[in-house]
Amino acid sequence: MSGAPTREVAQRVFAREFSDGSDTFKESDEERAPVYLLLPTGERANRIFFVGTLTETEDVGSDSEYWQGRVVDPTGTFYVYAGQYQPEAASALREIEPPAYVAVAGKPRTYETDDGDTNVAVRPESITVVDAATRDRWVVETAERTIERLQAFEDETNEYARMAEERYDLPLENYRREAVSALESLEEDDAVATESD
Repeated sequence: MSGAPTREVAQRVFAREFSDGSDTFKESDEERAPVYLLLPTGERANRIFFVGTLTETEDVGSDSEYWQGRVVDPTGTFYVYAGQYQPEAASALREIEPPAYVAVAGKPRTYETDDGDTNVAVRPESITVVDAATRDRWVVETAERTIERLQAFEDETNEYARMAEERYDLPLENYRREAVSALESLEEDDAVATESD
């Protein structure tokens, strides 16, 4: 076994749950230990993967390029920020013409607002243009993962669920509803597409 660090699995999470997550933690005191976002459904995420519609991009940098993108899924909005340390992602945000379906892998980043709230955004590792079928598959998979996390939440030995219970005062039923309505939105899209054929 080599000593090379392995990449964390990218969690599939809807925008609503991701935006509700504000608590981060490390599991060791090592300087380079990964920072995890605690998801309200009781899972840790060092990396996330999502697919949605890139609705707008803007260079918000003052001295150098620093791109912001808004990516919308059936439950809400992800904000992605890429600058000189994420050259491929920054280039993608500069070149992709919204609206476009995109797949994004990246790391959660939290930051405090002037009024003391914690917001969460994504520092993208990659941003790729995809088709509607890829977006639809992601919605189905993410709904399944969300339901699995909700079912595992009841397990007393699930340490991340216990952490989420302590740190968040959020009704879990919201995430079950979001997953179901995301799936229903696909059925509505299919119905509209069938009518227009």
